[in-house]
Amino acid sequence: MRFMILGLGTRQETQLAAPDVIRAVEKAGKLVAQDFTGSLDLSGVEADAVVVLGGDGSILRAARRMGEHQIPVIAVNLGRLGFLADVSPEDLPNVLKDFEQGKCRIAEHLMFRCEVFINGKRSHDFLGLNEVSIQTGPPFSMLDLDLYIDSEPVTAYSCDGLIISSPVGSTGHSLSAGGPILRKDLQAFVISPISPHTLTNRPVVDSADRVYEVVVDESSPGEAFVVVDGCVLCELNIADRVRVARAEPKFQLVVPPGHSYYRTLREKLRWSGRVRRISEGK
Repeated sequence: MRFMILGLGTRQETQLAAPDVIRAVEKAGKLVAQDFTGSLDLSGVEADAVVVLGGDGSILRAARRMGEHQIPVIAVNLGRLGFLADVSPEDLPNVLKDFEQGKCRIAEHLMFRCEVFINGKRSHDFLGLNEVSIQTGPPFSMLDLDLYIDSEPVTAYSCDGLIISSPVGSTGHSLSAGGPILRKDLQAFVISPISPHTLTNRPVVDSADRVYEVVVDESSPGEAFVVVDGCVLCELNIADRVRVARAEPKFQLVVPPGHSYYRTLREKLRWSGRVRRISEGK
């Protein structure tokens, strides 16, 4: 088995974990590449799996860097929450062994392409995994945004921003904005407004086979910015358009035996608790 290791070397937790991870990988197979600086061109690296150290942010960076050439990811959690990074450093040797023996499942997840059109011309083309958000900027006034699905007008929002999220991203910013949790293997997007100035606007879930477009309305008083997977892509002005659609590549996550989607939700969101009644006098 051929392995690659990726991580953000400027973080102390990555520096501390890296030597043990390298030893575990070299024991399990052949280490063909390692990069802790973000400078390595991954397009020519041939590997059976990539071990990513960090949290979900590290996973998003790895997916973006792999681009059209997605490699199965073994996600080692060095962060706090980690919906995607679900393998502890202590469990990594066993997971590598299970992967080599074919006991791990490879889960494929929806990726999207975000295109930005400024003055009618495409200015940006970005491959993402988590979410696209259009957010307000200085002077931090509300935005007026128009939503189109397959070129059909859907609704207009007066809000602090709008999130178009994949199922993987539904447990992130979208969830904090009141959006629903989508199972990660669903082929759908969720559109969640941020602080909408109306009681009638609610999150919308629709098929990933549709094309989603957001246009900055002429009456919008504030500046807007496009943010994809935590990276500021560009500034938007009146009539600029953001288009989101399914991408051909799929993010591939290695799922070890015994790991499951609902187990992750129970542990990360602490869903296992119950509300108990307290009897009087106790």
